Parts: sequence; structure tokens; C-alpha cells
Amino acid sequence: MVLGFFRKSGQGTGVAERKASATGRVAGWAAGSGRGVAWSPRDTASLTRIGFTGNPVGFRCVKLIAEAAAALPVLCQDAERRYELHPVLELLKRPNAGQGRAELFEALYGQLLLSGDGYLEAVAPEVGLPGELHVLRSDRMQVVPGADGWPVAYDYVVGARKHRFDMSGAPDPICHIKAFHPQDDHYGLSPMQAAAVAIDVHNSASAWSKALLDNAARPSGAIVYRGADGQGVLAPDQYERLVSEMELHHQGARNAGRPMLLEGGLDWKPMGFSPSDMEFHQTKDAAAREIALAFGVPPMLLGIPGDATYANYQEAHRAFYRLTVLPLVSRVTAGIGWWLSGFLGAQVELRPDLDQIPALSAERDQQWSRVGAASFLTDAEKRAALGLPPRAEE
Repeated sequence: MVLGFFRKSGQGTGVAERKASATGRVAGWAAGSGRGVAWSPRDTASLTRIGFTGNPVGFRCVKLIAEAAAALPVLCQDAERRYELHPVLELLKRPNAGQGRAELFEALYGQLLLSGDGYLEAVAPEVGLPGELHVLRSDRMQVVPGADGWPVAYDYVVGARKHRFDMSGAPDPICHIKAFHPQDDHYGLSPMQAAAVAIDVHNSASAWSKALLDNAARPSGAIVYRGADGQGVLAPDQYERLVSEMELHHQGARNAGRPMLLEGGLDWKPMGFSPSDMEFHQTKDAAAREIALAFGVPPMLLGIPGDATYANYQEAHRAFYRLTVLPLVSRVTAGIGWWLSGFLGAQVELRPDLDQIPALSAERDQQWSRVGAASFLTDAEKRAALGLPPRAEE
């Protein structure tokens, strides 16, 4: 959703009409004072560090969604036709000197998944479409709400330096796409926040497992001494000799499995994991499934054991695109199309090309067959049912 574009109309005449909800003044103050509660202590930088760069499940979920979404072809059309060549498509093909379309969208989807917010900056010329598009880091952006609750500016803060993007003019220099957040008026709720507890559990289980490995997983056993008089205390020289022999003859990989010769009074008591000690493996797998659930990624695609929700990999792959990737791409491309229409001066629509998604090819074939066989529909109605614009002669 591009808030600034919804706020303005009559751009061709230079007349701006301001519309605002009656609750805007109250909501603006509530959002400004409540953001710390909504984000704390799960701020974007910390969640990115522990949930993306520090957790393999979170990392793979974000990469899998962002890369799959960025790889989808984008269609550009208006109410009359679908364009093979269009200035908007040319801009998206090479949005800036350092990124192509896939790199730009992958960064945008990644920011949206990590923080719940995605920001695009338009490097705009005097007239026409922007010369370049850039994805801005969400953790550095701050919304400046106006008296009516709508953003009047965005601050990009890096350390002590700040740059303000003014949203009072037309068109808007910033496209802000946010996920739904029930308790915040200006910032979105990311899957990473919803999965924060599961990420902590998964990371803690990994740290505990690492500590066990550092300590040789657990003592394989204990040597118990019982003297002839019933006492269990070795003399200092006996203790030092026993420790020295253990380190010399039974420690390290080259001595693995070597039999131990015990003298009188020494007894070997083997040790192993109890059932409660083994539960952390199940806890870790359960936490991994919860992380995947928050992101909408079938655990089967991540190789997480113990999940039998889908009958096979192909079904899980189709569900991943249908339930996770397509809703995300449709929302983002619609917002960008609406935003760029303000620069273009004409309404265009951006949408994913469903016919170019191999995972959904079977569904599209069935849909085309059903619509094509519907004799009660005209050709124009069939094209509309398939999301195609009318023919030029119609």
C-alpha cells in the first residue's frame, strides 16, 4: 500500500485533495508512542542477527521465499492491453546500476520478511518515471506521522546522520509496503517476530548440543574406587598416576575403543543419555517446524523430519507457491504498480505471470481447459476470467 498516493488525487491539475480517517489524529499519536512496546525487545536488527544470520532454518526460509518470489516474471497491463514493452518494465529490468530486477526484488522481499516493512526509493527526474529504484534498509527507516495520522515524511537514520524524504508532494519519493500488524499503525509485523520464541528455542538447543560436543558429549563412564578398607579416596600419587594413564592411553581419536585395564579396587560404571536428555532433539525439530510454519514454508521443503502434512514433495511445492509466494508477490507488485502510476501519469497494473510458474502448471492447464470448454461464456468473458485484458478490436 502506498499511503501518499492514496492521499492525493487530481495530479494532472495540480490540485491535491486530502482525505483522512476521523481516527487518524488519535492513531498517529498512538503509533508514535507505542512502537517501542510493539518492537521491544524484538527489534529488527536483533531479530535479523539471531533469526537470519544466526539460525539456519530462519535463513533458509527467508532465502527460499525471497528467491522464489523474485524469480517470478512480472506482467504489466492496463484496462485495455497487456504490454510486452513498457517503460515500467524497462525500469524494473535494470532498476539501478548495481542491481537487476531479480536482485532488487530479492532484497525487497527479504526486508519485508525480516522486518515486516519494505521501502523503495525513487531517484526521480523532473518528469516521468524514476531514473533508478533502490531498496532501503528497514531498520534505518522511521515514519514521521502527521496530524492526520498519515506519514508526512520518512527519516533514514544512520548513526548520527539523517536524511528526510518529504511525502507532502506528488508523486511520493518512497514506496512503503508493509505486512499487516494489528497493534501498529505505521509498521508491519514480520514472520520473524512471530517465530521469535521458536528461534530462541532452536538456537538454545543448538548451543546446548555444541556444549555437549565441547565436553565430549558426556562422560562415557566413571571409574569408581573402593579400597580394601571400604574407603573411596585415592592417595595423591595414585590419583595423578591414574589421570596420567587415562590421558595417555585412552584419550583422543587414536585411542577410541581401546580396552581399559583396571587394577584392584577400581570399577567402571558406564554412563549414557537418559530419555529426558534426549528430548532436546525433539524440541529442536519442533522449534524448526514452528519457524517454518511462521514463514509459510512446508517443513518438507526444508528437510525437517517428522512432518507428513503433504503426500509428496510436489504437493508441498505447489502449496508453497499458492499459499506463500503468490500472495506476497501479488501484494508487492500491486503496490509498486500503483506507486509508479503516479510518476507515469497513467494507471498501470503489475502482477505475477501465473502461466510461467512450473509448480502451478497443472492448475493452470485445468483452469484453461474449464474456461475454454465453457460454451456459455463469450471470448471477452473468458479472457476476463483468465485475467487477460480485452483484445484491441473488442
